[in-house]
Amino acid sequence: MSKEIVVSGIRSTGFLHLGNYFGAMKNYVQMQDEYNCYFFVADYHALTTHPDPKELKGNVYRVVAENLACGLDPEKVALYAQSDLPEIPELYLMLNMMAYKGELEKVPTFKDKVRQQPENVNAGLLTYPVLMSADIIIHKAVKVPVGKDQEQHIEMARNFVNRFNNRYGELFPEPYAFNFSNELVKVPSLDGNGKMSKSENVNATLYLADEDDVIRKKIKKAKTDSGPTEPNSEMPEYIKNIFLLMKLVSPQEVYDTYTNAYNDCTIRYGDMKKQLAEDMVNFIAPIREKAKDLQNNEDQLKKIMKEGAEKARASASKTIAEARKLMGINYY
Repeated sequence: MSKEIVVSGIRSTGFLHLGNYFGAMKNYVQMQDEYNCYFFVADYHALTTHPDPKELKGNVYRVVAENLACGLDPEKVALYAQSDLPEIPELYLMLNMMAYKGELEKVPTFKDKVRQQPENVNAGLLTYPVLMSADIIIHKAVKVPVGKDQEQHIEMARNFVNRFNNRYGELFPEPYAFNFSNELVKVPSLDGNGKMSKSENVNATLYLADEDDVIRKKIKKAKTDSGPTEPNSEMPEYIKNIFLLMKLVSPQEVYDTYTNAYNDCTIRYGDMKKQLAEDMVNFIAPIREKAKDLQNNEDQLKKIMKEGAEKARASASKTIAEARKLMGINYY
């Protein structure tokens, strides 16, 4: 019995952080044993914000290295750069003929980008969901692990699938947003405002590339208060955040000790943050060092990406040939 197909990608901008690990990467590592997985670095998507060409290659290599350092096995998954599959922009072009300006302008992420970069409202931003749809259905994926903020894009992908299938004939299955685990975690920022970010709020985000002392300094500055005044008090959100981080990386007995100290009003946040900082260093350091070693071995990264692209192209070229035939674009 063939395995179900899973597709997911991450932009080649910014650094992977603790939220990426617990919200996505940890689950990808589990998925690779149960599904036919295609994981890619979305370098075409990154072009909407005009990255420096001198930095793009290094950024792509870094994201690939961090993916591998988190536990992805290139023998089990296809790990590739989006731009290594010419079939993706071809399918993107086909789908654009069935995408309409009105629906694209209503997408919340497009509206956000217009607010964030009013001087750079390019066609790539507008048609971002179309390219994302092509990324997914080029492999006929059914399950797409994404966060809540991307679920509308998956709904749009289903719309494009249905339009294509109704107009030209059945080819693509409908993809659905997929959570591999009920334990998916949204990791909060250290200042208690929103979640950790690849490119914003850097002082309140723990990156997988952070050095030990940087981790300690960031956690030391995490927002706290003078502590509870009554036993078993409700925790403010910013205190819950620190306990969540401790639950993710500290031994259970350590977490229980500080929970009990909070509940009986004896907690010392300074001690808690020192403990959390050391546990966080012990968690992040092996990932950081493995990613560094991989980045220093460019030939190995190239080999992994090339082999991943070959696996992905075998799937993509078959799909695009079928799409061309159904559309009548087959003349020889």
